[in-house]
Amino acid sequence: SLAIGIGFLMIGAWPVLGFFGLDVALVWLAFKLSYRSGRLREHLRLSEGLLTVRRILPSGRVREWRFQPYWLRVEMDDPPRHDSRLILSSHGRRLTVGDFLTVPERHEVACALAAALNRLRCLPSPTTAG
Repeated sequence: SLAIGIGFLMIGAWPVLGFFGLDVALVWLAFKLSYRSGRLREHLRLSEGLLTVRRILPSGRVREWRFQPYWLRVEMDDPPRHDSRLILSSHGRRLTVGDFLTVPERHEVACALAAALNRLRCLPSPTTAG
């Protein structure tokens, strides 16, 4: 870009040089934004009485949601499509998780979470055991 821009500068078309610099700046900005969005993280933690979803945004801000696992539903298209979303819902609340994952990864998380919830629901309650 620089060599071609200098060629245009030499023939008197100096504004073209600015456009060649602009494309480099835009590519740099696109990479910068892409790397920044890559810092988004989500942590799902399932215990006997609580599913906690903790989302750490690229800015460092933390958001957290809590769900009672016995009422929680895991929703995702089966078979998954390119626009399939992984949605956790309970008591009228819905949360989309894993949007930054590929579709097969989202499907794998949905299956693993649904299986873990089913195992948890089949455990005997401490009040009814014994």
